[in-house]
Amino acid sequence: MEAGLFTANNVWMMVCTALVFFMHLGFSFLEIGLTRQKNTVNILFKNVFIICVGLLLYYIGGFNLMYPGFEDGDLGIFKFAGFGIAAPENGMTPDYADGGYTWWTDFLFQGMFAATAATIVSGAVAERIKLGGFMIFTVLYVGLVYPIVGAWKWGGGWLDNLGFYDFAGSTLVHSVGGWAALIAIYLLGARKGKFDSEGKPKAIPGHNLPLAAAGVLILWLGWFGFNGGSVLSADPELTSLVLVTTCLAAAAGGVSAFITSTVMYKNYDLTMFLNGILGGLVGITAGADQMSPNEAVIIGLLAGIIIVFGVALIDKLKLDDPVGAVAVHLICGIWGTLAVGIFGAMASFDQFLIQLAGVGAAATFCSLTAFIILIAIKKTSGLRVSEKEEVEGLDIHEHGMDAYADFRMNQH
Repeated sequence: MEAGLFTANNVWMMVCTALVFFMHLGFSFLEIGLTRQKNTVNILFKNVFIICVGLLLYYIGGFNLMYPGFEDGDLGIFKFAGFGIAAPENGMTPDYADGGYTWWTDFLFQGMFAATAATIVSGAVAERIKLGGFMIFTVLYVGLVYPIVGAWKWGGGWLDNLGFYDFAGSTLVHSVGGWAALIAIYLLGARKGKFDSEGKPKAIPGHNLPLAAAGVLILWLGWFGFNGGSVLSADPELTSLVLVTTCLAAAAGGVSAFITSTVMYKNYDLTMFLNGILGGLVGITAGADQMSPNEAVIIGLLAGIIIVFGVALIDKLKLDDPVGAVAVHLICGIWGTLAVGIFGAMASFDQFLIQLAGVGAAATFCSLTAFIILIAIKKTSGLRVSEKEEVEGLDIHEHGMDAYADFRMNQH
């Protein structure tokens, strides 16, 4: 491979790494916007913690747990290549990764993905989880659970050998976070005032919808790196196709979500519109390189409809998800993974069954491990803040500061 092409590939991958990093700002804005101002500092603290600790955990052992070098004869379930990172001899040459990028770029790009799983949980548990408990959960889930599941496919493990396909993480990132979010909100219980005495859901409006909208648009931009970088090179045809399918699915998801919610609830709901965009993005992520533009639009349209019914289902189950994380990341993650067996270059009944097996494996492992970690925290240090702390806000109780100085109106 010529040096210029190798350099171009690596530069593209570094740009994508930066875009995925930028997504953490989008997650932060979205979570802040859809929750109350009295918990803003708490949400920002969690998101900054996730990035810093996630990268360090991936450096300490996560990368070598996710890419352990399975060999012929291995079961492909668990293997660990050791603590710390050290580039192999060919790590800075075109001999590494088919000349798509250097070993260091590989580590950093994958490390940016790792933290996202805990960020998904952060939004779902907002406004009532103890910060200490959340930090313990993040360390264990990002440090161990995420890379083990990732190794099953991206590390050449048993799901990869089975033929399971997940281009950029509808299951391996979004559902991994989504299953943990579902278990967490079940164990935590709903926020005070979310359900009335008859169990009917009541809206708890977010305090800053402009920030929420900015967050979604930043996430959409970041997905150019999330999916575009998953090509693992700057291949002109494939990267441009992936960005087209990604954008079309996002647009279709937004439009179908707002139309569906308008028909059902007789109002133009901005939050449904925004979550529909995210649902389309999550839905296309498993097969963005396998779909035609037409198929991407269909996947997005269905994802947007799924979002509206998914949010209603979560409410009906009396679960409280302030940002719609379970509907977006879990339900649409499952949809996107199964869509690989229905649409695109890989569509077949056999492939659908393989995709279903992958969804089931992630569901079982992630739900079980999340439950064990969270129930252990709940029984020891406790998972939920006191009623007084919840009512007055986590910012003042856990951080001793306000996000908006001298402005504590409308906090209840």
